[in-house]
Amino acid sequence: MAAASASSTRLKLWGVRGSIPVPGPATVRYGGNTSCVEVRADGELIVLDAGSGIRELGLALENEFGSRPINLSLLITHVHWDHIQGFPFFVPFYNDKNQIRIFGYDGADFGMREILKSQMATPFFPVALYDLPGKIKIEKLDAMEFNIGKVRIRWRFMNHPGTCVGYRLFTSKGSIAFLPDNEPYEAFKLHAAESHLLSPEQMRKRAGEEHTELVKFLQGSDILILDTQYTDEEYDAHVGWGHGSLSTAISLALDASVRKLILFHHDPTHDDETIDKMVETARRIAAKSERHLEVEGAREGTEMTID
Repeated sequence: MAAASASSTRLKLWGVRGSIPVPGPATVRYGGNTSCVEVRADGELIVLDAGSGIRELGLALENEFGSRPINLSLLITHVHWDHIQGFPFFVPFYNDKNQIRIFGYDGADFGMREILKSQMATPFFPVALYDLPGKIKIEKLDAMEFNIGKVRIRWRFMNHPGTCVGYRLFTSKGSIAFLPDNEPYEAFKLHAAESHLLSPEQMRKRAGEEHTELVKFLQGSDILILDTQYTDEEYDAHVGWGHGSLSTAISLALDASVRKLILFHHDPTHDDETIDKMVETARRIAAKSERHLEVEGAREGTEMTID
């Protein structure tokens, strides 16, 4: 993807799956790689998540930049393996001319650096994190809002097992929200550490408050990339697993007056035909609301522009 000019914000999907990569003839149209999205805006190169899709992105960047240094920021939502498994295979890490800032929240009582280092430790990988030649700086998320150049970043905790965040990127041309893993609050299943201490009444109250805050967080997004792993029928059998459903994704996007919804984090058992049907169903649900909402299924290689 060519560098974004001052007149546009551009993004490209490099990995759209959840849980595990599923390459093969049944997934060839939507793709089989796990979570990774590239954003170019206001002179910045920002990467969202480091699933297996980041490998192809790294190769493309090396080809594009050639001998020029690559400066980018990597925002990690959480450290479940499908969101970091491509990290060791990102070739810009292996060139000392490149500078990479990595942002993420600590998970499972371990620092982000320790988690990424463990993934590359012997006997799991032949190259250690501290042996990577690239200039890598790992920064823990602290303030709920910060800037990468002229791009303003906001984040909040998601309803997902462990520690998981979602991001919203505000650019000069519009905003992008990235919530690859989030369970709807409508099921009153909360994944916060203290949720087991709540009574049913307190759980309902907290869930309602969290939903309201999430709608505020997303309000007016130009593009929302959202966890829609399950059909409604599948979700009934997976409440508490930390992932979204079709109708609740549409409801959230409509509540927040989102312009375009991207169904993301496809289940590994869903082939291309299944996702086609989910997109058709989602569009029918959105049309019944009589409010404007574009809906697309996340597809590897798709590029989008906000002008």
